[in-house]
Amino acid sequence: MPNDAVKFSDEPRDRISGELKPLCPKREGSELLMSSEDFDAQAVAGYWFAEAEETLAVADHLVEKGDYSYALFFGHLAVEKMLEGLHVTRRNQHAPPIHNLLRLAKAAGLEPNEAQTEILIRITAFNIAARYPDPKRDFRRRCTPEYTAEQMAAIREVVAWLKSHLM
Repeated sequence: MPNDAVKFSDEPRDRISGELKPLCPKREGSELLMSSEDFDAQAVAGYWFAEAEETLAVADHLVEKGDYSYALFFGHLAVEKMLEGLHVTRRNQHAPPIHNLLRLAKAAGLEPNEAQTEILIRITAFNIAARYPDPKRDFRRRCTPEYTAEQMAAIREVVAWLKSHLM
């Protein structure tokens, strides 16, 4: 294996050859290039759940450093990764390649209530607002320590709700 290759300990291996099996399919246009026999739902879901935890930790580090808009962006990523793992767990297939959290939740078979729907829509907006700031930088100005703390608490509530669907 090349020195710069990343190796996850939970990557599935072929039982005969010992070769690593890919966790995510390759795409050619909109076509997936992975057969269903290569798909290891448990390993893929585990990958997404571990990624979600790590991403939430990065969001916390960004809050500590005062980089509030990007902390909320990483909070969005953490929720997205949890939803991708839940989708794999519940549907036994990869999640659709979208960033809209409400659509991902519904694709995973979840039925968010009105309050959860509102929160998912609000968190989804962090994905765009942090990555593509408007010329007036309104979103970054809105991301005060207080606002960010409130939104990170909402993100943690969503993550806890999603974890409750793992049991």
